Amino acid sequence: MDTSNTRHHGVPRILAVEDDHELGDLLLRLFRGAGYAAELARDGQAGLHRGLTRRYDVLVIDRGLPAIEGLDLLARLRRSSVGTPALVLTALGTVADRVAGLDSGAEDYLVKPFEVDELLARVRALLRRPGSPDSTLAIGNAEFDLITRRVGTADGASVTLSGREADLLRMLAEAPARVFDRAEIVARVFPDAAAENLVDTYVHYLRRKLGAGVVSTVRGAGYRLGTL
Repeated sequence: MDTSNTRHHGVPRILAVEDDHELGDLLLRLFRGAGYAAELARDGQAGLHRGLTRRYDVLVIDRGLPAIEGLDLLARLRRSSVGTPALVLTALGTVADRVAGLDSGAEDYLVKPFEVDELLARVRALLRRPGSPDSTLAIGNAEFDLITRRVGTADGASVTLSGREADLLRMLAEAPARVFDRAEIVARVFPDAAAENLVDTYVHYLRRKLGAGVVSTVRGAGYRLGTL
């Protein structure tokens, strides 16, 4: 199993397995808009392959899948010792259906149609489960919540970051003594853009939201974490 893919630059990874094209695309937009690194599998066989070969923080699995039905997919993952928290999405909402889903290894079960806010709240709850990767980082006297992307300071203030801002701050905060040059920041935070001027732009955004000292410039070398 590829253990190097547990997190995408510090951002929680979600695998959605959904064969309905419209709903699948909606889930991708929803999770990515919430700041997660989301991937989509269109059938149970593809979901099984990804679930066995990659690491994720949450699985969101439709029950009525082609190739391999959703509960069968989840049961196979559990038999292969994949313990990633899973949420089952389904139109089947009787008590017996819910029990079957939970008995197959799901941690949660949400009936369609669902409210977007409730789905996101349930995903956040799964990410906070015991054994999930630590969801906060200390930055001086401030606390950075990696799930909500909020930075809360000792005086009670709270600032919410965008997904890219959060990726950049996490990279710096996880190695506070290290200086990162622009090329590495681009490769890790902006791999789909590959434009070094984005680094200066997002450093500016972080300083504007959190204070000029949050990112330190090391002349001729790059950037490192500063202080709040």
